[in-house]
Amino acid sequence: MTERLGLVSVGFGLLVTAGTYAAGFALLARDFVHRFGGRGWGLAAIAMGGAISWALSSPALAVASTVAFVSAELVDFGVYVPIRRAKGFIQGALVSNIVSAPIDTFVFLSLAGFPLTMETVVGQFIGKVLWATALPLSLYWLGRRWFASERPRVQANE
Repeated sequence: MTERLGLVSVGFGLLVTAGTYAAGFALLARDFVHRFGGRGWGLAAIAMGGAISWALSSPALAVASTVAFVSAELVDFGVYVPIRRAKGFIQGALVSNIVSAPIDTFVFLSLAGFPLTMETVVGQFIGKVLWATALPLSLYWLGRRWFASERPRVQANE
């Protein structure tokens, strides 16, 4: 995405590499895969994501993207498991992405040759954590609440 689209807005007057949204989504998607498929599927998703990152980028971006993706995903995996067990899926996913998003940011920007400035780091954090993690998790939570509140009515009408 970064190679094709370059810089995109995350709001608040900040621009980030286009892959920021994909990276944030990938962190959250791996948590969903882990939740519904188990640890083995979660690790397989990390390997597959690394391979996709490698295959879709130029050589320079491929190295930066793959190393950043795999590093952040492994940290995410390690943080997600104990928090999910103690606090549940949504808190596990949110906290693990808050921890792993900066790792993805620093590794990718450093290896890809992008500047590490306050604007790029804050912008990447906003894109990965606010738009690609917190917003989808909020929608997931609302959907679960709505479904739970509708379920008794559906059963009562049958």
